[in-house]
Amino acid sequence: MPKIKKKTMISLFSGAGGLDIGLCRSGFTNKLCVEIDADAQKTLKLNSPSLRLAEPGDIHSLTPEELLKQSGLQRGELTLLAGGPPCQPFSKSGYWVTGDTERLTDPRAKTLKAYLDIVRVALPHVLLLENVKGIAFSDKDEGLQLLINELDVINSEMGTSYKPEVIVINASDFGVPQHRERVFIVASRSGQNFNMPAATHGDVEVQSSNKICPYTTAWDAIGDLDDEQWSAELNPKGKWADLLPTIPEGQNYLWHTDRLGGSPLFGWRTRFWSFLLKLSKSQPSWTIQAQPGPATGPFHWKGRLLSIRELARLQTFPDSYHFVGERRSVHKQIGNAVPPAIGELFGLEIRRQFFGERVRRKLKLIPEKLEYCPPPEVPTALPDKFLEYVGNHEAHPGTGKGPGAVQRSVNTSATI
Repeated sequence: MPKIKKKTMISLFSGAGGLDIGLCRSGFTNKLCVEIDADAQKTLKLNSPSLRLAEPGDIHSLTPEELLKQSGLQRGELTLLAGGPPCQPFSKSGYWVTGDTERLTDPRAKTLKAYLDIVRVALPHVLLLENVKGIAFSDKDEGLQLLINELDVINSEMGTSYKPEVIVINASDFGVPQHRERVFIVASRSGQNFNMPAATHGDVEVQSSNKICPYTTAWDAIGDLDDEQWSAELNPKGKWADLLPTIPEGQNYLWHTDRLGGSPLFGWRTRFWSFLLKLSKSQPSWTIQAQPGPATGPFHWKGRLLSIRELARLQTFPDSYHFVGERRSVHKQIGNAVPPAIGELFGLEIRRQFFGERVRRKLKLIPEKLEYCPPPEVPTALPDKFLEYVGNHEAHPGTGKGPGAVQRSVNTSATI
């Protein structure tokens, strides 16, 4: 690719700006953000008053030509088109709840097509698309196939050579204090390959390479906030709230089954993984959810909800970054975001690999390791109110065999 002095970007589905922060920290200049959520728009403007937001913020109410005009760029001038279309149609949570997702028939999946329409008009040098791992599930990859097919058409019509590279990463492998699996799709207009760098972090006890750093842990990220005042809004709510103190760090409801060390209150794997899930100080956080229920973790190791600043830290948002909205809205903004450090990683690698620039390898948004990590919290005894649930509970029979899936099968058969 030719040398480009000023690396420009347009951000689609910007949310609170997680991906944008990292890309800008790596040297890109954001020319335009497209975001429909009012609180997220306010968050973006609060932190970057000079940032240009697309008007209207609904990507379906803007033609690609109008969007490019608002950015101040001409066709072919844009360096990077970045964004993560809403992931619910392809999410693992969707599969758990329904046994499947609507995927491309879900109206929200239209956003993927909107992204591609903008590629056709803007012809960026590089495109970067983020989504949940479910977009590439075997035999359920209609979204990925749509992307590949549409890029083939664009290449044929426009003389470009976009060849998408599908990359599955766990953010914790690159120093983010959170296990978070996502798919990134990278393609360059010239057809140049993108090679994902090797993981920099891991479990050093099982790694043979001395080049691997220990995982960045939850304690590294939020340990200095451990003694923050426990406000009333951080009190867990709901039927199972008082069960949290009885679960050890790093465990979930499975602790209270007949296969682990607690009391047999539940059947094995009869609940979703994040049910009553607690952080461990000595490990990365579990994935931060965007729309958690009252019993959905991860919870703090002390059995409370995580504060907004703790949630932001676990996603690698800088402390100087602030959010607009009530707690539920802010939690959603943070949970939906790409960890800024991962945006930083991709931004630096795009500059290095596609534009031949010498860039730093160290990510500045990764928390520093702390020298001391306290021992785990001691679980409390089971409250009497839960004794009525102690007993024999059947384990989940397996994927596609649970009561919900069976009932759906019966309903489907009845309509044939």
